Amino acid sequence: MAVSVYKVVAVVAVAAMLPLTACSSDDNKDGNGDTVTRAAGGDLSSNGGARRLDGDQSQAMRDAINNGGARNIILLIGDGMGDSEITIARNYEKGAGGGFAGLDAFPLTGEYTTFALNKDGKPNYVPDSGATATAWSTGTKTYNGALGIDIKGAEQATILELAKAQGFATGDITTSDIQDATPAALFSHISERDCYGPTEMAEDCPDETLEKGGPGSVTEQLLAVRPDVTMGGGAETFAQSATAGEYQGKTLEVQAKERGYQIVRTASELANVTKADQDAPLLGLFADGNMPVLWSGPPAVRQGYLQPASKCTDNAEHTSEVPTLADMTQKTIDLLKGSQKGQDKGFFLQVESASIDKRNHSADLCGQIGETVQLDDAVQKALEFARQDGNTLVIVTGDHGHTSQIVEEFTNEDLQGIAEDAKLPIERVRDIMYPGLTTKLTTADDADMTISYGTSEDVNVEDETHTGTEVRIAAYGPRAANVVGLTDQTDLFFTMTDALGIDRSQQPEH
Repeated sequence: MAVSVYKVVAVVAVAAMLPLTACSSDDNKDGNGDTVTRAAGGDLSSNGGARRLDGDQSQAMRDAINNGGARNIILLIGDGMGDSEITIARNYEKGAGGGFAGLDAFPLTGEYTTFALNKDGKPNYVPDSGATATAWSTGTKTYNGALGIDIKGAEQATILELAKAQGFATGDITTSDIQDATPAALFSHISERDCYGPTEMAEDCPDETLEKGGPGSVTEQLLAVRPDVTMGGGAETFAQSATAGEYQGKTLEVQAKERGYQIVRTASELANVTKADQDAPLLGLFADGNMPVLWSGPPAVRQGYLQPASKCTDNAEHTSEVPTLADMTQKTIDLLKGSQKGQDKGFFLQVESASIDKRNHSADLCGQIGETVQLDDAVQKALEFARQDGNTLVIVTGDHGHTSQIVEEFTNEDLQGIAEDAKLPIERVRDIMYPGLTTKLTTADDADMTISYGTSEDVNVEDETHTGTEVRIAAYGPRAANVVGLTDQTDLFFTMTDALGIDRSQQPEH
């Protein structure tokens, strides 16, 4: 083994002492030999009962390192999924000593920085999804709100465009509008991420319209770039009509059909699709806007920690005709690997669980947790395929941090004592101790967990904000070691293009 590989193993061994690191000894392997089980093995109150490791992991680290090339890449994104959001979901669904079969099964993990840039080139420490998605899709930092361009407005080639131009099958699936920032960063180049269709272009992006010689709206760019599989919500934008170009006066849905797209709107219709390629690319539109989330529950409110703890329930709007993210992931893998390009060259697929972020903005804890669990289900599908295939790099990460935090619960007696000591009214003490919105759930441990949303105090305003923390990144398969330690979001673009052997000098036509 080369010296450089030993250095990587040493870094991983150090990282193994940190929370959420997914490295293991042979005794911690999950039966597949190369991913890990991270649940604690015993009574949490006993000596060693909360351990997630059993024995030395050095050989497992050596076994996990594979510096060969990959035929396929599956990139899974939890939008707004920082370490806090993973921990909250794990506590609720699996318990404090539990482990996710997907998110926690990766042998190699690290953290990456997520800052954006301002147009003057100085860091913006709290990024949005447009800037972060542009970072990993192009390798270039940009400003909040932009997609696929640098801070000066120059277009940057994306990994999906490069992969498609160089013979790979491509897929882009999400639970948000397909025009939303994370999926759109793979195929669009625009100064304002909200320019979904021609209607929004007229107001927010007038200099980039088709009639001005620009690339057109996000949806028009999607139809032109033509991934083999694109799925999510966002159907309502397809009712808008083109204002220029070959399809002027026609709705975007009519344009899609005339360009050969297969359009499906239900899980039943999706199940009947047997092929997706450049002759008949698949466009799944399962909601007018964002797809409905899996779970629902009471939102966080002012002094919500005083209310009894609750449990999450199924969201009635997520019917059997709304495909789950795991279903969409499995179907897309099957379609891409079965296509001629997939067989000849391989594929690139991005999968996003979008509403971890969206429900976090709304201080909707159950919605947020359910979408994290839904991502874990999709990750399991990706890992199952990768284990069987042997040539697939699977990466899971978030795009930026968010606001939800597990906080200590104070009883009324505690607060009363603090108030008496400080000679303050108890209401003032409550405002100081819990300045934001809070809620409380009963977890899998049959214990109460209090969550605070500390970046907004107004329950009527959906304005919980992002945070500027670094976020977790984990990988399995060829070149997975390149996520270990501290990297930047832009590193991911180079890790993925190098793994697929993509020539970055061969710029695709826009």
